[in-house]
Amino acid sequence: MFNLAAAAGGGTGILGAIVPFVLMFVVFYFLLIRPQQKKQKQRNMMLNTLGKGDKVVTIGGLHGTITEITDDIVVLRVNDVTKLTFDRSAISHSTAKDTAPAAKV
Repeated sequence: MFNLAAAAGGGTGILGAIVPFVLMFVVFYFLLIRPQQKKQKQRNMMLNTLGKGDKVVTIGGLHGTITEITDDIVVLRVNDVTKLTFDRSAISHSTAKDTAPAAKV
């Protein structure tokens, strides 16, 4: 008797159990995965466009100017006599070379 009532009124089955998980995956993709992929793509582009003379900041907070650069290694000039060698992946971000303030009208 209970089986008959459950079979007639159930209808959700496995589809009803899968739909919430699919919706959660879609939400996680757009809120977590996709923004992280965009951020990683921008970082890779920044690392690939580094060149001599660029002012950068390392992940440790050290500020310097690139004097030599290879595929994996970056040599930073911190002051007139100090040069430090880092992996390219240790560069956090690049600061602008020449940032002149815009003229106010």
